[in-house]
Amino acid sequence: MLSRVANSLYWMSRYIERAENTARIVDVNLQLLLDFRNLDDRRLAEHWVPIVQSTGDEKLFFQLYQAANGQTVTDFLVFRSDNPNSIASAVTQARENARMVRDQITQEMWEEINRLYLFMRSPQARQTWASAPDEFCNEVKRSSLYLQGLVSGTLLENEGCHFMEVGRFLERGDKTTRILDVRYQTLPPKGMPGPINETDALEWVAVLRSCSALDAYRQSYGADIQPSRIAELLVLSNDFPRSVRACVAQLDVGLRSIAGTPSHRFTNEAEKLSGRLLAELQFSTVEEIFAPGLHDYLDQVQVKLNAIGDALFQAYIFLPYLDLDPGVERQQQ
Repeated sequence: MLSRVANSLYWMSRYIERAENTARIVDVNLQLLLDFRNLDDRRLAEHWVPIVQSTGDEKLFFQLYQAANGQTVTDFLVFRSDNPNSIASAVTQARENARMVRDQITQEMWEEINRLYLFMRSPQARQTWASAPDEFCNEVKRSSLYLQGLVSGTLLENEGCHFMEVGRFLERGDKTTRILDVRYQTLPPKGMPGPINETDALEWVAVLRSCSALDAYRQSYGADIQPSRIAELLVLSNDFPRSVRACVAQLDVGLRSIAGTPSHRFTNEAEKLSGRLLAELQFSTVEEIFAPGLHDYLDQVQVKLNAIGDALFQAYIFLPYLDLDPGVERQQQ
């Protein structure tokens, strides 16, 4: 497979997953405001600024807007074209990457990506957002989930499929850490958190809903909302498919499938780093997550995920130029 083809498939998958996760964050936090009353500008800023921070775009946001509120933050995360992580930008980039590898994906996949792209550029998208933001977000989420089904149901399980899986689970694992990190200000700097009040409980429920994890949490822990249990579910669970551990496990499988490497070995830096991170998550406890502080722990996980992505590019995308013998080069041409 050509490195440019692998690159396009990888980023197509990442951008689709990014659009879905941004839609989840926006939808849940808009609905969360309905549970609060008498919010002044300061309280609104405290609600929205962490969401911008979780995407890593705080500097760009305050270059474009003077204040953080529902209108500015949602515009920035949904439609702003000069925000590379907005839903509109992510869908556009996904479609452009899909167009460049049109022969590597199925017709159904191309039609769905193109349909979502045309919807985002149509007046209907703005109208749906203005009248029913939840329906707009559901449209993005449904499209992403449908595409995931098309990948598993219509695509050959070849190198291209593995690169798409690696991109999807790398992006999902990163976004799960960022969603969880949104509410770290309500926790002690270090050590296990104590009981929380009703307002904090609503915000932590929003974290679970952003990951579609509320039902899984109730089945595992009951109705009592505790940040430590939420962190345990979203980081260390081997059964919940959006947990960091589950994402890294699938990421590790995808990386090793590309090269055909057994699970107990590695042939490049990306496989080594993914295997090491997976082992750390498998043998970690929730107490170890909160010992350095939840924010610092999640920052370290994000750094390790980024390192895996960089190593992947060094191994497969940024290949060195081979100076062939002139006779061999002429023969290849």
